[in-house]
Amino acid sequence: MTFEASLIVDRDFDLAPLDRRLFGVFVEHLGSCVYNGIHEPGHPTADEHGFRGDVAELTKELGATIVRYPGGNFMSGYNWEDGVGPKDQRPRRLDLAWFSTETNQVGTHEFMAWCRKVGIAPMFGVNLGTRGPDEARHYLEYCNHPGGTALSDLRRSHGAEEPLGIKFWCLGNEMDGPWQICQKTPDEYGRIAKETAKLMRWVDPTIELAACGSSAYDMPTYGVWEDRVLEHCFEFVDYLSLHSYFVKPASDTSTESFFAQIETNARYIEDTVAIADSVATRKRSTKRLKLSFDEWNVWYRARHGEHLKQAGWPEAPRLLEEVYTAEDALLIGGMLTMFMNHADRLKVACMAQLCNVIAPIMTEPGGTAWRQTIFHPFAQAARWAHGDVLRSVVKAPGYANARHGELPYLCASVVDDAATGQTAVFLLNRSLTDEMDLSISLRGLGSGREIVLAEQLHSADLHATNTADAPNRVAPEPLAGIAIDGEQLRVTLKPASWNVIVTKAVRA
Repeated sequence: MTFEASLIVDRDFDLAPLDRRLFGVFVEHLGSCVYNGIHEPGHPTADEHGFRGDVAELTKELGATIVRYPGGNFMSGYNWEDGVGPKDQRPRRLDLAWFSTETNQVGTHEFMAWCRKVGIAPMFGVNLGTRGPDEARHYLEYCNHPGGTALSDLRRSHGAEEPLGIKFWCLGNEMDGPWQICQKTPDEYGRIAKETAKLMRWVDPTIELAACGSSAYDMPTYGVWEDRVLEHCFEFVDYLSLHSYFVKPASDTSTESFFAQIETNARYIEDTVAIADSVATRKRSTKRLKLSFDEWNVWYRARHGEHLKQAGWPEAPRLLEEVYTAEDALLIGGMLTMFMNHADRLKVACMAQLCNVIAPIMTEPGGTAWRQTIFHPFAQAARWAHGDVLRSVVKAPGYANARHGELPYLCASVVDDAATGQTAVFLLNRSLTDEMDLSISLRGLGSGREIVLAEQLHSADLHATNTADAPNRVAPEPLAGIAIDGEQLRVTLKPASWNVIVTKAVRA
């Protein structure tokens, strides 16, 4: 069966410039994300710092623009001083976040070397669990002050003559969570976030700062937490963070409900914006706080038992190694369209995590590295989404959802790059059974157009996965049959498919 749908955009109705930091990732000292993940001395592809070359090349291919580090829950017990200086003098510590032994062989300078290797901007975090404003401002001074002080000269003695130039900092992690090392009330956290931000800005006024929002939309304290935290630190921070992991609850494991989490997270963004603007109104402020969705991914299989912790305080245990399906990749694609369609307030997003731990890249120690299914929609969006997000008008039949009502089968976003004349269209067909006969109107973007790229991600088996032995079972394929008539495109999308079409204006 086939149904008709339409997508309309107009050059004069743009939403916002797309912040390329929407295509960020997350690296935490957790499981084998760092050790035996991005870093494995002795691996055949390892460089002089011990970083795997194959993982570095896949990271470049993924197109990530910014990386959050060193946590995560790990951040709330981390002493930054443990990760600088001679490696043979660094202490081994018990990591209470993940019940592991931390060797500190990868720390600030090693990670910055990796960032330079893969061409990615750093987003660092400070410990507001066991520590506070004093340690945070010391860490910033160590990293970013040019020289002439004890801490900046200490950095120089460690081989970094020039400042590290880390410009984005997270003020703690998930401080509302009972699982967090030194959980705080919203007023406790709001006060410490304010004072930390104040001191850090005095050290380096050029930085950007993100305060912790709720660790999930369904936290009992969501809303109250945001309101109380921002009451304290609104004037001192630039971003509020959001975290979301997509699950299949036992009460409803249907694919349709799984895909409806796109709308759930859209409401999460919009509700958080409303709370932030309410605080601004109370404060008589014209400031409009931005959002950083700095943890997001599918995660529901590898969450319990041996997936969460192992006995004996092991080094780099294999934890939270979610194996992703074609179905998961489709949801990731739909989430990316939603993120882009909120580009007016959502400026940063970090897929959690990069390697092995709920990740798009998987590795075997001493062996190969491969792309999980979710790698592909992220890499396509990161490569092709440049310029301004246009307001999309979608007309399509849909399906009923208990939480959101009628949901259209079509999820779409359109990003136009006036500098190159290229327009990228990202499309998810959520119908599991029917093809979509789609009409796309690109009004005002030039009547003469040519196809730059057309790809689809589709699998007859939504449970198909990529493995070390079959790394390309789920991968993009050419999307054929696109008809162009002036500013009008027509294409048929397969059921349950993610699609990317990039066209270029060849005349006005």
